Amino acid sequence: MKDIVILGSNFAGFTTAIQLKKRLRNKREYRITVVSPSNEFLYVPSLIWVPFGRRKLNDIKFDLKPIFKKKGLNFIQKAASKVDPDTNTVFLTDGETLNYEYLVVATGVKMNFDVVDGLKPEDHKIENIVIPKLAIKTKDAFEELVKDSGPVVVGATQGASCMGAAYEYLFNMDKELRKRKVRDKVDLYWITPEPYLGNFGIDGMPGGENMLKMFMKMYNIKWITDASIDKIENNVITLKDGQELPYKMSMLMPPFEGADVMKDSPKLVDAKGFVEVKPSYQHIKYDNVFAAGLAVQVKPPFEIKNTPFGVPKTGYPSDVTGKIVAKNVARLINGNDKLYEKEWGKIPALCVMDAGHKEVYLLANHLFRPRQFAILVPNVFNDLGKIMLEKYFLWKNRNGLAWLP
Repeated sequence: MKDIVILGSNFAGFTTAIQLKKRLRNKREYRITVVSPSNEFLYVPSLIWVPFGRRKLNDIKFDLKPIFKKKGLNFIQKAASKVDPDTNTVFLTDGETLNYEYLVVATGVKMNFDVVDGLKPEDHKIENIVIPKLAIKTKDAFEELVKDSGPVVVGATQGASCMGAAYEYLFNMDKELRKRKVRDKVDLYWITPEPYLGNFGIDGMPGGENMLKMFMKMYNIKWITDASIDKIENNVITLKDGQELPYKMSMLMPPFEGADVMKDSPKLVDAKGFVEVKPSYQHIKYDNVFAAGLAVQVKPPFEIKNTPFGVPKTGYPSDVTGKIVAKNVARLINGNDKLYEKEWGKIPALCVMDAGHKEVYLLANHLFRPRQFAILVPNVFNDLGKIMLEKYFLWKNRNGLAWLP
């Protein structure tokens, strides 16, 4: 039996596994094994709603085991500790090892809370919404804020790349504070390493800066761009330029870095733990190693002149790269060494940003410039598109239909 090992089981890993099984249905000598410490698929984009009670965790996750069993995929619910690509070996934390003919890295990312002293959620009142248990903690902090209101700082640190989710959280917080009739008691600040509002790490979209300025003014939110944090103390955030921002509560997005298993596999990754790949998502050195989703190294396609920040990695590109990897591994197994290529920046930009029970559609033929088509379409009446996208992805993946768009 020849083994294909996939590390990770959320957007990219799940999609790769399902697609690869379908493409190799006539290759019975190949066994596909998914390795992950969690047996649950989590729809991460909806974590922005957890702090405000619009979603509970059980609403946006489901058990992967029945789907993998039905599809004939082997699943090992364990954490991997490192990979040795020279011997084609994956080491698990319990001492077990797995050998592979092909490896797919879809391990996602971890938060780098060490970028600023005091950023760790346990240090002060700095919250986070990307990790489920911290999203629940953020809900508790928000309820305390409603009872005992004061200034709030929302945004992202230097080096961060997930500004979109922070924007969504910001506008949802404004909406919920108004709903609770305490918005007038809260001075709301937005800080971002972006050089201008709406850069998003993709060098912006036509009209994006003006639209976000309009939202900020309409919601009475003060903003600071090109912001770099010097230190975080109890109830005060100090920026590198000396500005001091008092806070009763704060939610800040830190930078991403590679998962621990990849940081402990230095032959495959860069200094931050991201897998270095070609436009086919095949490793630059090891031809039997691929990567998909957030684990992929993506360099900004433009010069960053002042405060550093990263490029966004979201669910849609993770889904797309998972399909590309499945296609290319299947091609190699079938004797076709002509691999399909699509650079990260040439993946279409298809995003729905929640603006507090309103939304903005970001549509472009490429994530990065140059683009032949790019448009922002606001929906000021509701956030139905964001809800429908969530329902669609959960339905698609619950039913193992990873081949769908």
